[in-house]
Amino acid sequence: MKSFRDKRRDNRPTVKSGTGEVRPHETRGRPDARPREPRAAKPDTQSTPNSAPRILARRDGALPAEQLPLILEVAPNADYALLDSGAGQKLEQYGPYRIVRPEGQAIWQKALPAREWERADAIFTGDTDEEGIGRWRFPKMPLGETWPMKHDGIDYLGRFTSFRHVGVFPEQASHWDHMAGLIAAARRPVKVLNLFGYTGLASLVAARAGAEVTHVDASKKAIGWARENQEMAGLGGKPIRWIVDDAVKFAEREERRGSRYDIILFDPPAYGRGPKGEVWQLFEDLPALTDLCRAILTPRPLAVVLTAYSIRASFFAIHALMRDTFAGMGGRVESGELIIREKSAGRALSTSLFSRWVA
Repeated sequence: MKSFRDKRRDNRPTVKSGTGEVRPHETRGRPDARPREPRAAKPDTQSTPNSAPRILARRDGALPAEQLPLILEVAPNADYALLDSGAGQKLEQYGPYRIVRPEGQAIWQKALPAREWERADAIFTGDTDEEGIGRWRFPKMPLGETWPMKHDGIDYLGRFTSFRHVGVFPEQASHWDHMAGLIAAARRPVKVLNLFGYTGLASLVAARAGAEVTHVDASKKAIGWARENQEMAGLGGKPIRWIVDDAVKFAEREERRGSRYDIILFDPPAYGRGPKGEVWQLFEDLPALTDLCRAILTPRPLAVVLTAYSIRASFFAIHALMRDTFAGMGGRVESGELIIREKSAGRALSTSLFSRWVA
C-alpha cells in the first residue's frame, strides 16, 4: 500500500508519488469512480457487522500526533497514466491499452482533442451507474478478458469486468510503497494482515518486501485471481495465506485466538450486504472494526492503514476516529486523500479518503 516521512504537524499538503493496484471485479462490485448516493449493494465480498455489537468506550491516554492534510499522489509512468479527463469521463493508459470509463468526479472539460479519445482500445458502455452492470466496447479489435500489467517490477493481470473497473486501482500504490518501506526498515519478522484484500497486489508487495502475509477476502473469485497474480509475479514461494472469509468475522476469531499483526490494511465498502442478508454501513460499523484492528496488533506494531473509497465525507471524520482509537499508543495519525495526477493538463483526480496510524 507510499513512503511516509516523519514530520511534525504541518498544514501544508504533502505530496508523494506511486503507481497502480489490483482489485477484483464483481467480487465487490466496486467502481473506480466516486462519488454516488446511495451506494448500491455489492456482490460477494462485503464484510458483515458483528452478530453481537462490540462494546466501545473512549480510550484513555494522549492522542497520537497528527499530520493533515496529507495528499498522496500518483504521477503518470510507463505502467499507468491518467491521460485526460472531463465531461464525466476519464481516458487512461493501462500498459498497452487506452481505456475510456465514466468518472463522476471529472466535472471539468476535456483537455485533449477528440481524436485522442477516439484512439481508445476499450470503452465502457451500458449502465453507467456506479454499481450497475455494463459492457465493454472494443473499437479496434476484440480483446481478451485479461492482459499483462506491472507495478514496480511485479507482474500481474489487468482485467475487463462488468462493473466498469479493470482490477487496477493506481492510487493505492502510495500505501504499498510506504508499507514496503516499513517492512524493510523493521529488520525483523513482520506480519501483515490485508483485510478486504481484493486480487492481491498489496499482499504481493508486502510478501516481496519480506513479510508474512494473511490476505482475506470473502470472494472465492477474488482469491483465485490473487493466486493467479502471485504465480504470474514469480512469488509462489512467498508466505501468503489466502483466506476466503468475511473480514470482520475473521478478525474477531483472530482476536479470540490471540493472533497478532504488525501492519493491518483495511479498505471496507461504504455499503454492502453479506451472504445471509447482513447489512454493512460504513459509518455505523467502521468504529467497531477499527477498534478490532487495534486489538489484534502485536506489542510492537508498525502501522494501520484505513482507506475509504468512493464516499461523500471529509477525511476529518475518519481522522478523528483513528486518533481516538489509537489513544495511548503514541505514534502519529496521517490523513488526507489519494489522488491521480492527470497527464494532459495536470489536474488532480481524487479517488479516496484515507487515514493511517504510524507507530
